[in-house]
Amino acid sequence: MIRLELNHELSKLFNELWDADVHRFVPGKDYTIDLQEKAGFVQQGSGVARDNASEPLFRYVNEERLKSIKTFAAFVSLLDNYETSTGVAEVVTPQEMAENNRFLDAILETEVMKLTHQYLIRKNWSKPSLNDFKSQLYNIWFQLYTRETGKGPDSCGFEHVFVGETKHGKEILGLHNWVQFYLQEKHKQVDYKGYIARRKKSRPDEDDQVLSLQFSWKGLVKPVGSTFIGVSPEFEFALYTIIFLQSHEKVTREMVRIEEYELQIVVYRHGKYIGTAYPVLLSSNNEDLY
Repeated sequence: MIRLELNHELSKLFNELWDADVHRFVPGKDYTIDLQEKAGFVQQGSGVARDNASEPLFRYVNEERLKSIKTFAAFVSLLDNYETSTGVAEVVTPQEMAENNRFLDAILETEVMKLTHQYLIRKNWSKPSLNDFKSQLYNIWFQLYTRETGKGPDSCGFEHVFVGETKHGKEILGLHNWVQFYLQEKHKQVDYKGYIARRKKSRPDEDDQVLSLQFSWKGLVKPVGSTFIGVSPEFEFALYTIIFLQSHEKVTREMVRIEEYELQIVVYRHGKYIGTAYPVLLSSNNEDLY
């Protein structure tokens, strides 16, 4: 992995967003997880992994809270709008478009997205008008594009990052969101295989809010997937949007420290749109850094 310098400006901003994220689920209160055992090594593209976790990752999630918080409820309604195989053209119905807009309206009311918008205006990366900002977010995240040439528009940033896709029935792309993971696990689509230990910390804690996991989904194995746990959809939207807009590189990696987590936030662009975005956990204890 490329060793980056810590980005202090973004670390400060992302901690402000973390503190402003009043919708975040609290470990041990709003949800509980069961980490079980460490995952084994699996080659990318393999359909088989030893299951070192006989139980699901999520023991409990407060579904009332998922339904009653506007941003979560709007987010969950988006998850079932996508055909998860790349190369299968997506059709966006007027109802789905309305749901996309309802979700953006909900997150734009939050303190997290207000702080994000203010920062982006200061940087001249977004316009001050809320409508312009909303259109910008819609284009970046929901505009359909073609991942597989000659097949028609089959993907968008939101689908890849938050829903997950499969490629040629051989590989899991995306699926970096804890709510989707939980819902898919509940429907017996996802099978958690175990955690990936980090540098200098042999085992994560049950209240860690960033984890590296191994799991299978629709018969395919994701050898390592990093994910925030418990955070609101607006928090992830904010982080990835900021990093996407600060650069025109195909891949942008920024090292940040959020709370006690040292992370690399990685954003791939697909032309003018988000290709994928995810956190990579480097360490979870400040003492590890020295």
